[in-house]
Amino acid sequence: MRKVFFTVNFLAPATLLLYLFAATAAFADDITGAGATFPYPLYAKWAEAYKAKTGIGLNYQAIGSGGGIKQIEAKTVDFGASDMPLKADALDKGDLEQFPTVMGGVVLAINISGVETARLKLNGKVLADIYLGNIKKWSDPAIAKLNPDLKLPDEEISVVHRSDGSGTTFIFTNYLSKVSNEWKEKVGNDVSVSWPAGVGGKGNPGVASYVQEVKNSIGYVEYAYALENKMPYALMQNHDGEFVKPEISTFQAAAAGANWKEAPGFYMILTDEPGKESWPITGATFILIHKTQDNASRAGEVLKFFDWAYANGGKMAEELVYVPMPKSVVRLIEDSWQQIKSASGAPVWSEAAAAKK
Repeated sequence: MRKVFFTVNFLAPATLLLYLFAATAAFADDITGAGATFPYPLYAKWAEAYKAKTGIGLNYQAIGSGGGIKQIEAKTVDFGASDMPLKADALDKGDLEQFPTVMGGVVLAINISGVETARLKLNGKVLADIYLGNIKKWSDPAIAKLNPDLKLPDEEISVVHRSDGSGTTFIFTNYLSKVSNEWKEKVGNDVSVSWPAGVGGKGNPGVASYVQEVKNSIGYVEYAYALENKMPYALMQNHDGEFVKPEISTFQAAAAGANWKEAPGFYMILTDEPGKESWPITGATFILIHKTQDNASRAGEVLKFFDWAYANGGKMAEELVYVPMPKSVVRLIEDSWQQIKSASGAPVWSEAAAAKK
């Protein structure tokens, strides 16, 4: 026993250095990103498959869109992720390039005894009034009018919203601002707002967890979280007056009219889109990366990851009910990558594309 003990202690410093070297090398190879929780379930699946294929991992922190924007601006990550697209002037100011990865839907998860998924019907005005605190009970006449065949409890509504800076909040409040003048005037549209009612949960997981635990609650989450957690959700009345379910076909319908080619910096909002099948709270999620790169090889690895995801990740996206970007849009996106350059002015993607051949 003493011999083993002695040998282990004798070799420990060398072994420790070896482990530290290996860990540092592995970390150096990994891509780092931070931001939106909206696409996190998909990015996790992509990362697992990409590492199995290439050996390169993705260290992604799902901290919310606001945090992702701050981290890419501070250059503490290789890319930021946000569900709130930045306008062209903000991109220019930050020396940033922006591109969408997938589209998806924000849904209203509910926890009401006896109410199964896709039974409760809501429209934009009623939803805004719930989040404004104007409608306080599930038995309110405005809700009952939309649901004559549904027995709803005479109980207080527990309203749940995001507590962190969130692109999901941006999409949700953008929709409410379009369907309710009172919401637009009193609260507005941003990644973080002053909520008139309710309690906050951190990230999509925090909101989902709160709704699961609290009876008579309602909260907005990205659809994958409702799907994975088997959470009941409400139907929504869309722009054309139809009550629709959140599913890939209704997200696709909302995105059908998107003219990405004419959108500077791919800035696109997909809420309250026309069409009988359109889901009204649809949005894209975006990647932010610096146009001028201090480390061109790192930027090249980021672009190779997303190039692989566009080419190979569509099925994984659809399994989680995200809408992949059309091939014509992917071509536009990869053309835009020519604007991402090394300190010497050489396009990073040209070098990265050549390296993968």
